[in-house]
Amino acid sequence: MAQKFTPKFWKPGSEEPITPLEEERKSTSEEAATAFVYNPDISKSIEKQRQKLPVFQLRNHILYLCETYQTVVIVGETGCGKSTQIPQYLLEAGWGAEGHVIGVTQPRRVAAVTVATRIAEERGTILGEEVGYTIRFDDCSDKTRTRIKFMTDGMMIREIMEDPLLRKYSILMLDEAHERTLNTDIVMGLLRKIMKKREDLRIIVASATLNAEEMKKFFNNNDTGERRHDKATILSIEGRTFPVDIHYSLDPVPNYVKATVDTVMKIHHGEKPGDVLAFLTGQDEVQKVVRLLIEEARRIPKDKLKMKVVPMYGSLPASEQMKVFQKTPFNTRKMVIATNIAEASITIDAIVYIVDCGFVKLVAYNPKTGVESLVIIPVSQASANQRAGRAGRVRAGKAFRLYTETAYDELSPATVPEMQRSDMAPVVLQMKALGVGNVLRFNFLSPPPAQNMVRGLELLYALGAMDDNGMLTSPLGLQMAEFPLSPMFAKMLLVSGEYQCSVEAVAVAAMTQIQNVFVTPSGQRNTSDKMKRKFSVDEGDHVTLVNVLAAFLKYGKSKKWCHEYLLNYKGLTRAVQIRDQLTRLLTRFNIPIVSCEENVDNLRRCITTGFFANAAYLHYSGEYRSVRDDHHLHIHPTSVLAVEKPPPWVVFNEVVQTSKDYMRDITVIKPGWLAELAPHFYQFGTEREIAAKRSKYI
Repeated sequence: MAQKFTPKFWKPGSEEPITPLEEERKSTSEEAATAFVYNPDISKSIEKQRQKLPVFQLRNHILYLCETYQTVVIVGETGCGKSTQIPQYLLEAGWGAEGHVIGVTQPRRVAAVTVATRIAEERGTILGEEVGYTIRFDDCSDKTRTRIKFMTDGMMIREIMEDPLLRKYSILMLDEAHERTLNTDIVMGLLRKIMKKREDLRIIVASATLNAEEMKKFFNNNDTGERRHDKATILSIEGRTFPVDIHYSLDPVPNYVKATVDTVMKIHHGEKPGDVLAFLTGQDEVQKVVRLLIEEARRIPKDKLKMKVVPMYGSLPASEQMKVFQKTPFNTRKMVIATNIAEASITIDAIVYIVDCGFVKLVAYNPKTGVESLVIIPVSQASANQRAGRAGRVRAGKAFRLYTETAYDELSPATVPEMQRSDMAPVVLQMKALGVGNVLRFNFLSPPPAQNMVRGLELLYALGAMDDNGMLTSPLGLQMAEFPLSPMFAKMLLVSGEYQCSVEAVAVAAMTQIQNVFVTPSGQRNTSDKMKRKFSVDEGDHVTLVNVLAAFLKYGKSKKWCHEYLLNYKGLTRAVQIRDQLTRLLTRFNIPIVSCEENVDNLRRCITTGFFANAAYLHYSGEYRSVRDDHHLHIHPTSVLAVEKPPPWVVFNEVVQTSKDYMRDITVIKPGWLAELAPHFYQFGTEREIAAKRSKYI
């Protein structure tokens, strides 16, 4: 019997249905019996597999262009092998000889690890020797033996801090440059300057979707306007992608989370064998859909095709992330539920079906309010096409878009670069540490708005990282730039010794780097809330997180204990690793490692010293207002302060925007601390200023 889809889809080019259709996407017994081969070249040797990739035909062209031009912009379609093969071609051609290193940057940690792992496997070496990687809080490379080094863009900036001319690198490959993250754009601007001093340094800019002409013009580096030989060139590589049928929803979907579950299940029951990749906006949605699909999987009869449901998002522990790359067992369909991390940075074999919710969660900074929010917005056409392309890697695939074709036509062509929608304080701090005196004249590929830059400079000055002349202060500003954290966290950690609470401050910084400390299993909301209250305190989320980490260590990092108290064991284990690394960094800066014991006020004052810019007070209307800009805010439902009487004054880590602007990770403070600890930022005091505002309403 034919399977019906909810929501229903139609393929563009065919007649649009007027009445509900009996979908033809159903599975016959013959089709269901077809064995799915996730890698058609699996029986061949690794060398033969490498030669089957489209990039192999252009091996000599790539090497010739690298010798001839200083910059090579490579536009390679998904599946052409550019990420795994080009670094090996360069190594085989001698670019890694005489102690030189071939550097490869990736915008995401998981991509740096997986591609490095794959290349090490192809070369038959141990990961961390000839081929290695460096990501935040994890270094798997050898200073003398590593010839191909993968790293995130952020770690590339750290490399430039240590050696401004990157003398140990002979060639650098910027992979997935189209994502245009903050760090990617900074690295490109810095490399443009470095190439003037090092004409022997070669740059490869690689991407699946990229404005190649714009990139070529940027790296031609012709500031004088004189006519001269191009220093950059473009090479296109065709992929081995198979055709992908695009199916749109007939009507707008009211709830894309529910529609994702429904569509995935209809694919499972009605389509040929082949793995599914579903895109959602964030970790919470991914976990919710994974939970719902696991419940559905338990209802499948034993004699039917089974389901293996795996999540994929940035903060997932590395061991869990690797599960998406494991071969699917016989008679089982793998369902990968992912954020946009799976859009371009990684390649998952055997994906045949794509479910695209049509939205993405991005950081957006509002310079008027000084608040950086996580907002959910429609994807761009480029992202939608990139998602669909994930289905055509091993055979013809299908992409089910949970939005109409009209909605697709109205999407923006490309995503706004992160540089133009972010808080510039971390960027300015890094650039100042790199010796860029005049950040306003820095060559950005996409210059940030002037308001964002001014706000960033103002915050760094208030934090004490910059002096009246716009230079980094010593030692505070220089030390803040060394931390792999935001300037606010760096300031909090560096002053923690003065407040005799460095142990607790490091715990706060480590715990806020992981997601979902408290776990809520299906149907156990009340139990989860009860367990959470065992650690909760009136002072807020930060102190609560300190309690959780202290208890985790007290009970010997026990997995059983975490399971009993519904805590994220893997997340807490990761937090301990981060805590240890941050403690070593503080020790290097001669910050005393001491505990404030029961004196919680010391910790709260220390947190305020870093996060005074994110202060809010309780308005008479019952909602919060930011002190500086009167921006309307609310306590996030997951906060320990969401169930009690709301405190009058708070500071917070970040704002998450859904139906409202929610403050997340909150600490209760006293208003007098703001004027005392941040006199430059709150020039007229705070308590009297707010009292004056309130008097207008009374």
